[in-house]
This record gives sequence, C-alpha cells and structure tokens, in this order.
Amino acid sequence: MVQGDIQAENEKKIEMLKKIILIRRFEKTVKELYAEKRIVGAIHLCIGQEAVPVGICSALNDDDYVFSTHRGHGHAIAKTMEVKRIMAELMGKDTGLSRGHGGSMHLFDSGKGFMGGNGIVGGGIPLSLGAAFHAHYKETDQVSAAFFSDGASNQGSFSESLNLAALWKLPVLFVCENNQYAATTPVALSIADQNIAGRARAIGIPAVSVDGNDVEAVSVEAEKAVGEMRNGGGPHFIECKTYRIEPHCGIIPDQRKEEEQELWIRKDPVSVFSQELLRRGIVTHSDVELVENEAQTIVDEAVTYAEESPWPDVKALHNRSWLIS
Repeated sequence: MVQGDIQAENEKKIEMLKKIILIRRFEKTVKELYAEKRIVGAIHLCIGQEAVPVGICSALNDDDYVFSTHRGHGHAIAKTMEVKRIMAELMGKDTGLSRGHGGSMHLFDSGKGFMGGNGIVGGGIPLSLGAAFHAHYKETDQVSAAFFSDGASNQGSFSESLNLAALWKLPVLFVCENNQYAATTPVALSIADQNIAGRARAIGIPAVSVDGNDVEAVSVEAEKAVGEMRNGGGPHFIECKTYRIEPHCGIIPDQRKEEEQELWIRKDPVSVFSQELLRRGIVTHSDVELVENEAQTIVDEAVTYAEESPWPDVKALHNRSWLIS
C-alpha cells in the first residue's frame, strides 16, 4: 500500500473513531436527560453497539438508504450527522428530524437517505426492499441497508424479505445486530441456531458473521458487500455479534447476570478501537482526549439547541405537506 493510501485509510479510521465516540457521548447524555425527565417517551439506547452503525455506514453514500429500528440513535447519527436535529426530535421540538411528532423511534431524514426508525420489531426489513427495488428498477448503484435485531429474525417478514430479495436480486444489505437479547429474552431461549447468518446462506444470499464490537471488521465486511452489490451482486447479509450494555429500554429493569455484563464491558467497542489506534500510533492520547472533548461539545450544543427550539404547532398535524418536503 502506497503512502497516500495509508494516509487515507488512517483518516477513515480517525473519522470512525470520532463517530463511535460521538454516539457514545450522545447516548450517555440522553440517558441523563431521560432520568431528569427532560426527555420523555420510549428510549432505547445503543450503548455497547456503536461499532455496528459506524462500520456499516462507513461503506454507504449519502444517496444510499438506511432503514432503522426502535434502537436507532446510532444509525441516525452515523448516516446523517444531524446531531442537533436528532436531539431536538427526542425532546419533541419542531426543529427535530420529524418535526417533534415522532420521537426516539421515528427519526427520519430522507434527504440523507435515512428512511426512519420503526416501533415494530423487524418492521423496517420489508420496507428496505422497496427502496432497493427502486434502485434496481432505475438502474442506479444505490443500495438499501436494513438494520434489525436477533429478535426480529424470528418474524415471518424476515424470511419473506430474504426470499424476495434473493429472488429478484435486490441490492439490500441485511444487517443483523445480534445483541444477544430480544427485549429480556436471551437468544439461547428463542433461536435454535444462533448463527443467524446461516438463514441467509440457506437461500443463496452471501452472508458472514462478524465481531460487532470491532468497528474495523464491520467496516471491512460492509465495504466488501456494498462493492459487490453496486455491481449487481444482489443482496448480502452481515450478522454483527454485539451486546447492549443498557437494559432494553428506560422503564425495564435489567435482569441480566453481572458476570455476563462484565465480560462484554471488557469488549467495549469504543475502548477497544481507541486502544487499537493508540497501539498502532495512528492517534495519540491527546488526540483521543481532543476527540472526546469535541464530541461532548457537539452533544452539549445539541441539547442547548433542542431546549431553545419551539414546540411543534398542533395545527401542523392536519397539514402533512411538510412530511414530504
């Protein structure tokens, strides 16, 4: 690899570090705001899973499509970087991504290809086929990425969508965030074969399982899959083995064993990636500290922006023209 290529690769890694730290700071702040009742409604944090959206979205362009889940803050930030408007949406303000009408589970920014979260488990999977069909029909090189959980892989729409995508060779990147739990049910009690990628291989879709706490590994597989998809390679499937550190949502107590949590905390994706870049000499301790401070500043400014933003006009609910603007 020539010097220019090495520099470009290192710059990409630093950008991923910035995003993974930004998502972590965002989620920690949201947790604090939720406890203070400055954010209300359903909140599902992705602390511990940040490597997945950052790694996947590193391979996507602005005009590619992303379909998210109920746990979608990380997806939204990684795809759009609209931190202020995401925070405003969580606070129910008119400047939010969905004008304050959607909240945490319904972030939406079609201008940057972010086609929204979904309160229905697995609800975004079949929707992602529509965007993929559009790209296929128009003969563009766009791809559609569908994020979903291990729990969603047990929905009937999951198998139906895999089959249709394979049959029509649609450019869908199926991204399974296998965080080991469907709400409070562990995968061992709900999935016979915990290698979920095998379900895609069974009908001919290229599929891999990857360490979902290793952002570089996720990025490598995403680049490979997306590259093949842009050249007519049809759907691909990436299963990311990861773990959410927080409970399912803000109102459900955590019933998981401490030993299990401690094991995964030692694999924390933010810490692991930071330490790896330090070890290789790509960044210094002062660089990491600067990135962390900048991330917190971005989040703090987002909170101020959201709190100073106006509440939505109730009358606007009857005028839906803004939804497609």
